[in-house]
Parts: sequence; C-alpha cells; structure tokens
Amino acid sequence: MPMAPDAPLSPLRTLARDDAPAIAYHKLDGKGPGVVFLGGFMSDMTGSKALALEEHCRKTGRAFLRFDYRGHGESEGRFEDGTIGLWAEDALAAFDDLTKGPQVLVGSSMGGWIMLLTALARPERIAGLLGIAAAPDFTEDLMWEAFDESIREQILREGLYHQPSEYDDSPYPITRALIEDGREHLLLRNRIPLTCPVRLLQGVEDLDVPWRTATRISEQLQSEDVEITLVKAGDHRLSEPQDLQRLCATLDRLIETLVG
Repeated sequence: MPMAPDAPLSPLRTLARDDAPAIAYHKLDGKGPGVVFLGGFMSDMTGSKALALEEHCRKTGRAFLRFDYRGHGESEGRFEDGTIGLWAEDALAAFDDLTKGPQVLVGSSMGGWIMLLTALARPERIAGLLGIAAAPDFTEDLMWEAFDESIREQILREGLYHQPSEYDDSPYPITRALIEDGREHLLLRNRIPLTCPVRLLQGVEDLDVPWRTATRISEQLQSEDVEITLVKAGDHRLSEPQDLQRLCATLDRLIETLVG
C-alpha cells in the first residue's frame, strides 16, 4: 500500500526566473509519460498525496515533478500577491522548463483548476489528467457566491478578507484580486476543449468541493473518456492510506490505457 514517506525522496531545487518569483521543486527522472503534481490552495508539495505519488513513481521508474506555486511552501513570493492566473503561469513555467514529452497532470483541489488551464495551454503534450477533488471556478462558485453581503463589501472596500480554515490555524487571505482574476479563468460555463483521458476522484463527504462539481467537469469536457470515482466516506483531502492507494492505482490504470 503506498504511503507518504517521512522525508522528501528527491533533492529540493529551484527554478530561477528573471521576471517572476523562483519556483521550488522536486523532480525524478524516469520513463514517460511523466507525472506532474499540482497542489491546492495554500497547500504545498510536501503533502501526503504528492509524496505518495513520488514514492510510487520512483518504484515504477517513472518521471515525476512536484513544485510550489509562488507564495506557497518553499517558493518565493507572498501568498496574498497570487491569483489563479499567476499560479497558472507558475505551473506552465515548471511544465515547460522541467518536463519533456507527454505528461499526466495530477491536480488536487485548486490544482485541478490549474491542471485544466495547463492542459488547455499545452494540449499537444498532455497524455491524461487525474483530478482529486478538482475545483475549477472555486473562487466564484465556492467563495464569492457563498459569501454574505458583509464579506463581499469588505473584499470590495478593503481588498482583503481572512477566511477561517479547518485545515490551518491561520485564516486564508482572500483578496479582491484573487476573486476578480478568477473570473478571467472560469471554465465550467463553457465547453472545455480537451480530448485526453480524464479520471476524477471525489469524496461524497467533501465539505469544500461538492461532489457534483466532478459531474459538471465531466459534462463540460469534450473528451469522451472521462471516469468519475465517488468515495462514499471520502473527505476533501482524500489522504487516508486507502485514498493514497486508490490514487496510485488510478494513475497506473490511466497510464496503462495510454501505453498499452
């Protein structure tokens, strides 16, 4: 059963950029298609899913990349200065500079949105997609639409609202820039022109991303090869040992369909 190791499996490296904050990353060389992990909102590349995937790719000899967006984890920059568009730029920079050939993108929560944006930017290099509680459009559908009028007014007036989080002792800073930029990258209002195989893992007990979001993604994707796995007792993180085992098994089955 795949488990997250106690320490990183590959050395920490940095992708320097002249016009943007440096990106911290861990990378394994190996066979293709490679695997790229895209983390969630205020998460980082040391989470259990990222580490379990790296361990699994190491054992199977597959190339793997995990990294932190600007303002996350070990990367440069302030979280408050980030937006969906800027984090998508970070992902594309890492994808272009640190990977070669076909790739399978694995996106967790917000990373599922970044995963789709990256695939739309580089469709010719995307072999497949695997979303874990994928949350495209969350700044609009799961934040702005859920905020009451007083919170909306505070964001518009002050440019910042600190949202309590059950995952962290510190609240999440929600900026006006995050909300307004998110509207420039909404995907679920229109057809998503991606034709690669897609697998979506979603907990029914997820209190952050409703399980119906997975069906909305499936409906909007152009691809006919889309499978949704609903985990009845699954929460948002899907990080229990059985969840990590399911994640790695789903990745293996997806890659089998790609390489035969």
